[in-house]
Amino acid sequence: MLTIVGFWVLYFTINTLHAALFDSEDQWDMIKRRAVVVVVGMIIAGIVCLLLRRVEGKSLGAMVTTGFLAAVPASVGYSSFNYTMFYLVNPSDALLREMAAEPESYHRAINVIAEFSVSWFFFFVAWAVLYVALSYATRVRQAERTAALYRAAAQSAQLRALRYQINPHFLFNTLNSLSTLILRQRNAEAERMIMNLATFFRTSLTGDPTEDVTLAEEIRTQRLYLEIEQNRFPERLLVAIDVPRALEAALIPGFILQPLIENAIKYGVSRSVEPVTVAIRARAEGGKLALSVIDDGSPSFEAPAGTGVGLRNVTDRLATRFDGEASITYGPRPNGGFRVDLRLPLRPEQLAAQ
Repeated sequence: MLTIVGFWVLYFTINTLHAALFDSEDQWDMIKRRAVVVVVGMIIAGIVCLLLRRVEGKSLGAMVTTGFLAAVPASVGYSSFNYTMFYLVNPSDALLREMAAEPESYHRAINVIAEFSVSWFFFFVAWAVLYVALSYATRVRQAERTAALYRAAAQSAQLRALRYQINPHFLFNTLNSLSTLILRQRNAEAERMIMNLATFFRTSLTGDPTEDVTLAEEIRTQRLYLEIEQNRFPERLLVAIDVPRALEAALIPGFILQPLIENAIKYGVSRSVEPVTVAIRARAEGGKLALSVIDDGSPSFEAPAGTGVGLRNVTDRLATRFDGEASITYGPRPNGGFRVDLRLPLRPEQLAAQ
């Protein structure tokens, strides 16, 4: 509607300035008539607008066709009213002299109205096409916003699904270990294990998987997990964590290290008869945060097929979260064990906070 008002106000202003510039006669009378005609023009254009809105949800062709058809009665109606206001209702002296000088041009009203109608038909068609174009552009923008919302929702759902893929065997094995501790009346150890387990799962379930956490928070959570596993393998699981203080504020996806540490324990520690060290290391390299999870299991260790689930989980999360700006590499170590390296974006401000 604003485009309608804007056009007709501009039309009124230009015609009025043109009349003033050429010092036309009866200017004040013409201004009044022109104002009435402009208001009627706004009303007619508004009716065309309402007709277009009724087919706004239909195809582009249907809207354009409606605009062309509506322009015919609109142009005829406006031209007829315009003729009536200027030529029939108390015409001005200047117009009477003009009509007397050129009687052939004005002797039939239908000729004048038809001539005006052709000109105004193209105006109403042009305005209808503009309206359709703006309407279509709005629909495209709305569709793009809706698609963006759906993509964001799908990404969030995917991140949640990947985040919550914690090995159910972990809970089963932990409960078995708790049962053993209680049967042996090692109540203090059992209580600590329960507290660690509760804290670990509370962190897992209450955190927003679409948000990042600091590296320090991630390490604290993984320490809880490792302490629980150390109750199962008190003689075989050793832990080494090397994270510089300057990197503790770096942001990473929550629980991104969890599947990697699970793999190290499941395929490195549980299958070994010797002590195995699970190491977590962090370094700043080339503007990236380099994270490594390394175990020194048996020299004959080769990555079993089962490790693919955890590695695929991490790979998918990195791809979803960072859109190609993060990477993961992994494989058996020459002297035994397995190594996984992550490279994540590291923003300078995360280091400046230290």
